[in-house]
Amino acid sequence: MQLDEQLAYLTRGCVDVVRLSDLRTRLVERQAAGRPLVVKVGFDPTAPDLHLGHTVLIRKMKHFQDLGHTVVFLIGDFTGLIGDPTGRSKTRPPLTPEAVQANADTYRQQVFRILDPEKTVVDFNSRWLGSLSSTDWVKLAARYNVAQMLERRDFRKRYEAGEPIALHEFLYPLSQGYDSVFLQADVELGGTDQLFNLNVGRDIMPAYGLPAQIIMTVPLLVGLDGVEKMSKSLGNYVGIDEPAEEMVRKIVEDFRGSDEVMWTWFTLLTDLPSAGIEARKTAFSRGEVTAAALRYELAGLIVGDYHGAAAAAAAAAAVRARHAARQGQGAGDDLPLCRVAAGQLLRKVLVETGLASSGSDATRKIAQGGVRVDGAAVTDINAVVAAGIWTIQAGKKLIARVQAD
Repeated sequence: MQLDEQLAYLTRGCVDVVRLSDLRTRLVERQAAGRPLVVKVGFDPTAPDLHLGHTVLIRKMKHFQDLGHTVVFLIGDFTGLIGDPTGRSKTRPPLTPEAVQANADTYRQQVFRILDPEKTVVDFNSRWLGSLSSTDWVKLAARYNVAQMLERRDFRKRYEAGEPIALHEFLYPLSQGYDSVFLQADVELGGTDQLFNLNVGRDIMPAYGLPAQIIMTVPLLVGLDGVEKMSKSLGNYVGIDEPAEEMVRKIVEDFRGSDEVMWTWFTLLTDLPSAGIEARKTAFSRGEVTAAALRYELAGLIVGDYHGAAAAAAAAAAVRARHAARQGQGAGDDLPLCRVAAGQLLRKVLVETGLASSGSDATRKIAQGGVRVDGAAVTDINAVVAAGIWTIQAGKKLIARVQAD
């Protein structure tokens, strides 16, 4: 790529770039020296199950990898013991060392679904932060002052409201900044909520004789509800470890976002070129393509990244068939056939086919009248599945075709 093309590729979807002129200069300098940029991204191992919201940042890391730069996937096992105060109205309880290590191991397993393990440097910041002496910590703390810390919105709001701020919380942004010093980072990536922490690193690096790092932030992905940030606690997420069919179903059926949110997902979660996205916008505005068709395409592109194109296509076909069956456009004949034992309790079949998450969930669905077999409601929790081929529906969305023999 030419320089302008590289800049467009690397900054696509970014909110903050501090500064773009510095990034241009650094790219030219490193290319002339035959040395790649060092791109640092820190993750506190507090939530090990990654969803699409996490992948916005990880995909940006991959963009740098694609252009040959060194990406450092930094696991904050030391900073995780402090607890990130970002967005917190009170002191965050620190994780135990055991929880940090367990979550870190899970992170490493999942990120390589996107990143190239051969091109990724995985490091832990306890390696250097844990070895700083008391004198080193005092010198680090002297690089920043309380007035600067209170410029951070979270701290200022708590201070003005008379809420306590523990002294160790000030160490979090300082520690993150020192990570950049130790790694001699050229670029640090993060979410928009991390802008203050990233700027601390940029501020203190010159005091250590290093050029200030370039900061790039990506937006926080809006979840399936179309309103709140994607979060497991809010239930508006799509996990990257979920089965392909469930990922497709969520994107196609549970997505409640506006058209603008949909286009944001295309930009942040796929590699479609900007021109391709604009072409789809034009076709959509002219009524040449439906929102449903676009969601299926979006689901195929996203799920294909994690399960492969063939699995994504098969999952989309299964979701289409289930939708047609629910709309009375077919009896579910196109659904995948699940084989079960005849004479088995219906509630066990619901779990076996994925129509219920557990035995208690299956019992509840039957008792509440939410289960139908070939269109007939079944409310007996002790009902069994007779020999034959049956279409079983649990609720409005979940349908399975079973062969009991």
